[in-house]
Amino acid sequence: MLLKTIQSYKECNSINKNNVISSSKSLIWKINEVIDLFNLPFNDLLFRAQKVHRKYFDATEIELAVLLSIKTGGCTEDCRYCPQSSYYNTEITATKILSIESVITAANKAKLDGATRFCMGAAWRELKDRDLEKIENMIYEVKKIGLEACLTLGMLNENQAYRLKKVGLDYYNHNLDVSSKLYGDIISTRDYENRLNTLKNVRNAGINICCGGIIGLSESRNQRAELIFQLANLNPYPESVPINNLVQIKGTPLYGTSILDPLEFIRTIAVARITMPTSRIRMSAGRKEMGEVVQAFCFLAGANSIFYGDKLLTTDNTKTNDDSKLLKKLGMSTRNIKIKMKNNMKYKGII
Repeated sequence: MLLKTIQSYKECNSINKNNVISSSKSLIWKINEVIDLFNLPFNDLLFRAQKVHRKYFDATEIELAVLLSIKTGGCTEDCRYCPQSSYYNTEITATKILSIESVITAANKAKLDGATRFCMGAAWRELKDRDLEKIENMIYEVKKIGLEACLTLGMLNENQAYRLKKVGLDYYNHNLDVSSKLYGDIISTRDYENRLNTLKNVRNAGINICCGGIIGLSESRNQRAELIFQLANLNPYPESVPINNLVQIKGTPLYGTSILDPLEFIRTIAVARITMPTSRIRMSAGRKEMGEVVQAFCFLAGANSIFYGDKLLTTDNTKTNDDSKLLKKLGMSTRNIKIKMKNNMKYKGII
């Protein structure tokens, strides 16, 4: 199968009768083509992914992103993998939204540690208008420090998305999580269509999309292929694609799930790179359990971004010193950027 030539096409946000994200034009990737990629001999798949990666990126450069929980626990969603859900008895204590001073401190540390993107996540179903001004202030301060600003706050309406864009938000994360066919087995409190509608609102506001999923939920290889297929056929596909490996937390329904074969995680990274050639493919949750060799293979497969820092929301992450040592061993460098503040960005005052 020849590598596909990626072409732009009209925006869509619907699911057809086969539970597949579709457009008014032909799909860029067909499901059988994505399955065929997953089934390639391992070396052939990595060779193909590396060729695509080198066409669009410096294969020795890695983006460092930091993820901060600005509101922890007490979430009303029932995502079966999540320790922050109020449905499950975990050791997470619900908190109120962080102060702007706490966010500034964390962002300054992220900048000092070499990160270029600062992501802020809140454990709730959707952004409430009462919190919007606080969030705008956080974006402003993060940008002022010289970092790209990213949010993951659940569902957004059109007005909220436009306001976040106006204050300078660079990326909004809203994952599909799993394929549409598997979705109902993992989450029941939010429809798949809700996710697509939020992505539409973000895209229409002119904000870059960060959208990926989580694997290692006892899904089949074909179900992993369906997730990548749906991501690659979003219109356009996401600028940033986080791939999470399930971190099992005691008290959640997925605790005790069979551990995913690391080679399957590497395959997923490679197929994501081939099908979404210009995206930043990010290794997200679950790196701590992988070890250096698996991570090195993921970089070879086309991953060029990692969540950096000792903590990802509420779960432990690879230590920053260990990441620095690994990148040095591999001869890899970190991405550098310059942030320009827009004239229409206004500071609304300390929260």
